Amino acid sequence: MIPLSDELPTVRTPWMTYALLAAMLLVWVFVQGAGFDQQALVASVCNLGMVPGELTHMAPIGTAVPLGRGLACVVDNDPINLLTPVISMFLHGGWGHLLGNCLFFWVFGNNIEDSLGSFRFLVFYIICGLAAAAAHIIAQPGSPLPTVGASGAISGVLGAYLVLYPRVRVRMLFIFFIVPIRAWLVLIWWFFWQLVAALPELTNGADLTGGVAVWAHVGGFVTGVVLVKFFENRHLVVRRTGIA
Repeated sequence: MIPLSDELPTVRTPWMTYALLAAMLLVWVFVQGAGFDQQALVASVCNLGMVPGELTHMAPIGTAVPLGRGLACVVDNDPINLLTPVISMFLHGGWGHLLGNCLFFWVFGNNIEDSLGSFRFLVFYIICGLAAAAAHIIAQPGSPLPTVGASGAISGVLGAYLVLYPRVRVRMLFIFFIVPIRAWLVLIWWFFWQLVAALPELTNGADLTGGVAVWAHVGGFVTGVVLVKFFENRHLVVRRTGIA
């Protein structure tokens, strides 16, 4: 099922949501070549993506990870590695990855920004993204695989939505039908499947060949649940709850 929209209108224009979406799109086009230049895409993922083993120094320098035909990412010790937990939030691995993240962020992010205010929302978003990165690093400290994407931070937004607006209906696309479903059911179901995918990694190690760092999703979501009440603008939440 795919979320299309919710039934909770915004009170104010979500400028920060627009700005973050624009940043993702601009980085995708001008830094990553919009996916049309394979070499530029691989270089951006390799050089700017977050590699847990580079941050923990548990991946041997020189370890090569294939990222395409004739292309590989080599573990290094460049200073920029320290910034990759933030930079990687604005990178993506393909059009499907980008558009999926943008859709989830648009459906749930505009209302969370409206409940926190633009600046608080930005800080909250970055903290959730960093917590997601930390969760992935803790789960796979020696991984030489680069990870990219906004999904960890967006998972925090989903967790915040679960806390603030569990009863709001979300319009979900199911095959060819649009079905309104309460947000708590959508989000708990989503989180359940993240846990199902993540738990085997604790005993079997990560297999990120499919490009999904599910512990980042878990970490971001839990962080959003825990922290959103510290960031909310209670006046706005009360007004919006009345609308719901």
